[in-house]
Amino acid sequence: MDQKVEETELISVYGARVHNLKNIDVDIPRNSLVVITGLSGSGKSSLAFDTIFAEGQRRYIETFSAYARNFLGGMERPDVDKITGLSPVISIEQKTTNRNPRSTVGTTTEIYDFLRLLYARAGDAYSYLTGEKMVKYTEDQILELILTRYLGKKIYILAPVVRNRKGHYKELFEQIRKKGYLNVRIDGEIREILPGMRVDRYKNHSIEILVDKMAVSNKFADQLKNSVRVAMKQGEGLIMIQDVESGEVRHYSSQLMCPSSGLSYGEPAPHNFSFNSPFGACPKCKGLGVVNQIDMDKIVPKPDQSIHAGGIAPLGKYKNSLFFWQIEAICEKYGVTIKTPIKNIPAEALDEIMFGTDEKLEIKNETLGGSTYSVTFEGVAKYINMQQESEASATAQKWANQFIKTTTCPDCKGQRLNIEALHYKINERNIAELSVMDIQELYDWIQTMDEHISEKQRFIAEEIKKEILSRLTFLLDVGLSYLSLNRASASLSGGESQRIRLATQIGSQLVNVLYILDEPSIGLHQRDNVRLIKSLKKLRDSGNSVVVVEHDKDMMLEADYIIDMGPFAGRRGGEVVFAGTPEEMLKADTMTSDYLNERKMIEVPKKRKKGNGHSIELKGATGNNLKSVDIKIPLGTLTCVTGVSGSGKSSLLNGTLLPILSQHFFRSLADPLPYKSFKGMEFVDKVISVDQSPIGRTPRSNPATYTGIFSDIRNLFVSLPEAKIRGYKPGRFSFNIKGGRCETCGGNGYKTIEMNFLPDVFVPCEDCHGKRYNRETLEVRFKGKSIADVLNMTINAAVEFFENTPNILHKIKVLQDVGLGYIKLGQPSTTLSGGESQRVKLATELARTDTGNTIYILDEPTTGLHFEDIRVLLTVLNQLVDRGNTVIVIEHNLDIIKCADYIIDMGPEGGSGGGMLMMQGTPEELVKKNVGITSEFLKLELKM
Repeated sequence: MDQKVEETELISVYGARVHNLKNIDVDIPRNSLVVITGLSGSGKSSLAFDTIFAEGQRRYIETFSAYARNFLGGMERPDVDKITGLSPVISIEQKTTNRNPRSTVGTTTEIYDFLRLLYARAGDAYSYLTGEKMVKYTEDQILELILTRYLGKKIYILAPVVRNRKGHYKELFEQIRKKGYLNVRIDGEIREILPGMRVDRYKNHSIEILVDKMAVSNKFADQLKNSVRVAMKQGEGLIMIQDVESGEVRHYSSQLMCPSSGLSYGEPAPHNFSFNSPFGACPKCKGLGVVNQIDMDKIVPKPDQSIHAGGIAPLGKYKNSLFFWQIEAICEKYGVTIKTPIKNIPAEALDEIMFGTDEKLEIKNETLGGSTYSVTFEGVAKYINMQQESEASATAQKWANQFIKTTTCPDCKGQRLNIEALHYKINERNIAELSVMDIQELYDWIQTMDEHISEKQRFIAEEIKKEILSRLTFLLDVGLSYLSLNRASASLSGGESQRIRLATQIGSQLVNVLYILDEPSIGLHQRDNVRLIKSLKKLRDSGNSVVVVEHDKDMMLEADYIIDMGPFAGRRGGEVVFAGTPEEMLKADTMTSDYLNERKMIEVPKKRKKGNGHSIELKGATGNNLKSVDIKIPLGTLTCVTGVSGSGKSSLLNGTLLPILSQHFFRSLADPLPYKSFKGMEFVDKVISVDQSPIGRTPRSNPATYTGIFSDIRNLFVSLPEAKIRGYKPGRFSFNIKGGRCETCGGNGYKTIEMNFLPDVFVPCEDCHGKRYNRETLEVRFKGKSIADVLNMTINAAVEFFENTPNILHKIKVLQDVGLGYIKLGQPSTTLSGGESQRVKLATELARTDTGNTIYILDEPTTGLHFEDIRVLLTVLNQLVDRGNTVIVIEHNLDIIKCADYIIDMGPEGGSGGGMLMMQGTPEELVKKNVGITSEFLKLELKM
């Protein structure tokens, strides 16, 4: 580093030894955009997250009072001598997506909160009965309107007290009589109140108090004023005026009210527009927009069968039980029997069997000693729904789910809000319609909103509009123009959720903060990369330090400073092989600079594979934003689906093609998005999807358990002489079963300290010190290593250790081949990145014997991969294709795209501007046709 740079302008790390870091010292310039790069597993995340971020977080907790820290427990200090110049740290990782179905892009970015405020304060209410604009009057305005409309006419002044409700209202009439009123209007008829008066309790009634009858004139203005005031008080802000001659009734209210029907709304507040609040949510779907319904096709798969023969799938064949006796009684009532084919049973009878009846059923049965007794029947649907409730076991829930389908809520049509909230409009749009728009479309709508609203609304909306536009601008800057506010957070990819949080941070406008980002360019097309880099520079220019763990070439070259970790992965990494500016980096001699300089490169294949002559064809795909797409994929090739973010790649592959194949081969429950036809199923044996979802939800899951290696390792330990003498079985070496595990921590290796207002903290177990097993189990050793030592080995070390154990070596070698040599066998799956989880899944599939006719579908497998790792991955994918399989990849990485045999390019834009097939063919054909955005970037790579 330049000696002129003062100490205060550096973040200096001395003696970092976390994970595989080899006692390194590194200086990071403050207020700069710094990229940390290097092979997967070279120690990038260990330096950025586990050292710098962990120390920043620990120092933050140190500022709490001793009382608060008492609840938090001690946070482990990372293994580092010292760090100086550290600012408050905010980390934005990929793994922290919110799985809650109520969390959306709008709620995460707070844009929806501002829209709720906008609608509560500036929205126009419309009646959901007549569609008329709701009105709201002061007492003086009501007087003025009555004097104008009814001057010289006779009127009744009425105060509504009951509106279309059942009841006899005897007590109400008595109360009204005691207040001194003589007449009421019941269902449009004026009647005198008599003692003991009541109405039919089983019919709906509307009742108004007749407060006054008078001829309207200016002379009696004071009397009119008093009567209106009294009527408003009795009617709780509502008043009705009836013209005596014509009988016409008009409504007036100090609240929002429909002038024709008298329907009134309460005063709107922001929570009335929230689908997470009982005041705003649709009462049927509770604000989720979808409801679970019984799927009759799955309950009665064969209508030709009788109920006796098992025609109702959840019940199975006839058993001598109360359930079937009740069904027999229903059938008897309708003149059929339990042996009648279901298609011949009357619809009313079938409805009662499915949804129950309140009528008492007479059951005669010999088993009950010939006696008869009467019971009600709740129906098959109720039985299935009961098994779905949270109290039921996981097996029962899984069983019930196969008979249930999720459909759009019939009441709110998927808009999540109640009928009142959906009838507040600004410029003829309600809040749910804004939530469905693309971010770009919404931005344009908000920009031009002023032209279509009143002066008063403009004044109210001015500040709110500024906040909404600034937040939308940040989302556009990070390349998310294709998302909509109602998109569920759970459906976002790791890169998308990370960029949303980045946009939220830019919006918070903090200064002097150190931001650490984990590969923000994931899932971004090369074109959008430029905008992302601009956003990061904007964050830097407002006075922050930005550290990015990244493999992207453009990001490295645009950075102010690069730290290259290496030279290899795992134990052979953990050193700083280069630190300096991008210009200096190009002159350096490291693996990364070799690829940047093109001294090393991933070669374009000499010859593209033509495939095995067969193909699969999908026609008329129209799910999400797809516009009737027809594709043909040659089998036995490496096929790449490309296009900008949001152009419909995932809808086409993961949403349509994968469910079609999964339903055929595995009877999967997920329905594909709409399509017309599919051909070529006979040429495929099975389909395997390798996505980036975590391989396990708990730290008990790890690569060894997921790939099945752990069972083989346990069997190996059981066969050792020491284990045989002690009579140990495989369960002894499991940390999930009592016997061999450490009971203090239950085999976790750590204890969880629950935080009330922060994430949980994990503290190593004081008995086993993180080894998970008890002393006796650890005494059994293979080549001097206990089972805990084996779990603590990296894959690279395990390959050497098990070189003479073929059945274990085969599976571990595959993990090494996909570039995961640096991770540990027992590493908790919760600590693996999306890309690592995906490669563990890929290795698991590779270790299995394939049929040669398998389709593999991968979603961005290059996530978290260095250029060298991508080269290794391509070798593995090509091995699969060479065996006759088909590999279909969704990818933005040009190294993979240029090596593909066949390309399907989607576009031209994201969101509503995408969903069209731009071109399908070889990379060379794509460049020659020069359609879509991908071809421009591919042209440079292929040097055509």
